[in-house]
Amino acid sequence: MQIAVYGGSFNPPHVAHAMVAAWLLWTRRAEQVWLVPVFRHAFEGRHGKTLAPFDQRVAWCRALAADVDSRVRVQPIEAELPTPSYTIDTLRALASRHPQHRLRLVIGADVVPQLPQWRSWPEIAASFEPVVVGRGGHSAPDGRETVDFPEVSSTDIRRRIAAGLRVDHLLTARVAELMNQSSAPTRSWT
Repeated sequence: MQIAVYGGSFNPPHVAHAMVAAWLLWTRRAEQVWLVPVFRHAFEGRHGKTLAPFDQRVAWCRALAADVDSRVRVQPIEAELPTPSYTIDTLRALASRHPQHRLRLVIGADVVPQLPQWRSWPEIAASFEPVVVGRGGHSAPDGRETVDFPEVSSTDIRRRIAAGLRVDHLLTARVAELMNQSSAPTRSWT
């Protein structure tokens, strides 16, 4: 089976993440999408980047998956790996545990200029055939066939929460419900 491995901080996951997951399935770029929340972000604590607790982000990802399609799953594997877990480490661990599947890495066009600095990027490119998705203001380079998804960001959602503004239009219904149920903990990481 062809699996799209879609990693990120998902802090929180939002409608653009849902659109990407659905698009990967609708266009048959993957038969399943695995959301892989980072356990600990390399930039956490710098530039004001603070993550909600891992279990909370996993629960949000599961809610998003339930809103999108039964073929969207959550893989909390990074909680079991040494930190920091670089993309190549996570992909190798997933490939080792699931040798029957062909894994493809999903990356946003906004990170393409940084890829040469990624640990073991040539191996990632060769072994985990990347799927590049456009993101508002960042179209896919080199004429890759993709679509540009709306410019929705978790950073903006956290800012809106801190300012007391509504965010339900930026979240899937189940994610919004979970965030409303835990409003006090949510505010601690904004």
